Amino acid sequence: MELLIPYFMEIILDDVVPTGELRPVFLYGGLMLLCAGGCLAANVGANRMSAVSSGRITRRLRCDLFEKLEHLSASQMDRLTVSSAESRLTTDTYNINQLLARMQRLGIRAPILLSGGVVMMLSMDPVLSLVLICLLPLIGVIVYVVTRKSVPLYKEEQNVLDGMVRVLQENITGVRVIKALSKTDYEKERFHRVNSELTRIDQKAGMITAVTNPSASLILNLGLTLVVLAGAFRVNAGNSQSGVIIAFLQYFVMILNAMLGITRIFVMWSKGEASAHRVADVLAMPEDLVVTETGKPNRENVNKDDQNKENLYKKGSDSQNQSSESETVTVPPHIEFRDVTFSYTGVGANLEYLSFQLMRGESLGILGGTGSGKSTVLNLLLRFYEPQEGSVLLDGRDVRTIPYEELHARFGVAFQNDFLMEGTIGDNIRFFRAVDEAALDRAAGDAQAAEFIAARDDGLQAEVAVRGNNLSGGQKQRLLIARALATRPEILLLDDASSALDYRTDALLRKALHQNYRDTTTILIAQRISSIRHCTHILVLSDGKTIGFGTHEELMQTCGEYRMIARSQMGDERGSA
Repeated sequence: MELLIPYFMEIILDDVVPTGELRPVFLYGGLMLLCAGGCLAANVGANRMSAVSSGRITRRLRCDLFEKLEHLSASQMDRLTVSSAESRLTTDTYNINQLLARMQRLGIRAPILLSGGVVMMLSMDPVLSLVLICLLPLIGVIVYVVTRKSVPLYKEEQNVLDGMVRVLQENITGVRVIKALSKTDYEKERFHRVNSELTRIDQKAGMITAVTNPSASLILNLGLTLVVLAGAFRVNAGNSQSGVIIAFLQYFVMILNAMLGITRIFVMWSKGEASAHRVADVLAMPEDLVVTETGKPNRENVNKDDQNKENLYKKGSDSQNQSSESETVTVPPHIEFRDVTFSYTGVGANLEYLSFQLMRGESLGILGGTGSGKSTVLNLLLRFYEPQEGSVLLDGRDVRTIPYEELHARFGVAFQNDFLMEGTIGDNIRFFRAVDEAALDRAAGDAQAAEFIAARDDGLQAEVAVRGNNLSGGQKQRLLIARALATRPEILLLDDASSALDYRTDALLRKALHQNYRDTTTILIAQRISSIRHCTHILVLSDGKTIGFGTHEELMQTCGEYRMIARSQMGDERGSA
């Protein structure tokens, strides 16, 4: 319809005006008004459709990207980094949204106006059209060069943006430490450096892409000048008409705007393509920890183990008689690490040939210095990572053969630096699981959190601030332990989860676990000997190697490092009491 308006005007000027009749003028003028009104309505509708469809596509893309990030293995997330994941989920998807929205409008409208305008010009005056046709390749070369140079810069810009997000994230999280150590000026300078680098790259990319519009405008306006000049000679020579020249100029303006729109598309494409590649890199990541196919676990033996615990063979090595008929049943250990070797980076082992067995209902305390591999044991058991050598087994079944939903449903986990979300105390303990009020009360009581919860006016409905900022360290840990206990897990993992508790509360917690969770296999990581001394087994690690395994009394006799830690914490304690 836009292409018809100059055509009707050319008819009025060259065919109707010389006749002196007004009726055809009003007729063609009315058609021009109808075309203009149709353009307005169609443009509004197209813009709405573009906004809605690009929004839906971006929403779906963000959901897919978020789901993919949730299913990445811990090692893949380590390589990607959290700051980069956040940047791809926000800034990159926004760039893609802008590309999609503009592409559906300019990417369709501009080529139609460009090609349609050229066709109309060729039909009116092929000679003058040659001026435009000769100029279009020059604009194409400019767009190609600009796009080729700008795309790498926008990719680099997004990578630098990842670094700025990381710095910002660290500053927000550690703002109290930064203020306490008077490092505000240092952090400001650190942020200034990464922000300046981002600005430098953005300005460089912007300066390159900014060449496109003025260059295209200059070339097309020079062409417009040549059209006017050549048209004047052709009209004077009687080879063309004034109405054709006026319509020709309007088509030339349309083509000029269409070309500028196309150049803007290529500028946006440069940024959108860089972001799309970053999003695609995540979506195309292969599944790292694949569940392998095997037979079903021997659940019959596991049930017999629950019903007849006295028949468990000690340390998973000796078979016991299951019935009076002398039927021999081999019950596998509930948890077994079999010659496990693991490294986070592939350079130097974080765990080396670790082996131990736990029967159902037994407990294991893990002790060791910083970096000794304590938390790595839990990461491998939960299959956040996969060992390079050896295997981790549950009920005799390699964890690599257990679907994630089935595997993780067995565990209750509380980490030392776990997170609390904004919401109520009950919501944080329940954590979107089907847990009734009675189970919440029971878990809170066992975790020694009932007292401070009851002291709040709203009880379980009391509000928790973001990251639990309105709770003390001990209160946070008790809520995290209550979350782990809420579903009566088959296996309980506590990673230094009671480090902020006083000795009395810690003792009451251990007593509650011993009395109320006898059938739960428990692994505790702690720095206090008192927290793990009553465990069925104690594992002592140093630089990823096992230097001691046994009971408290056994280790006091056989492990010098354990004995030294015990005496430093409990005086001249020999394991009695």
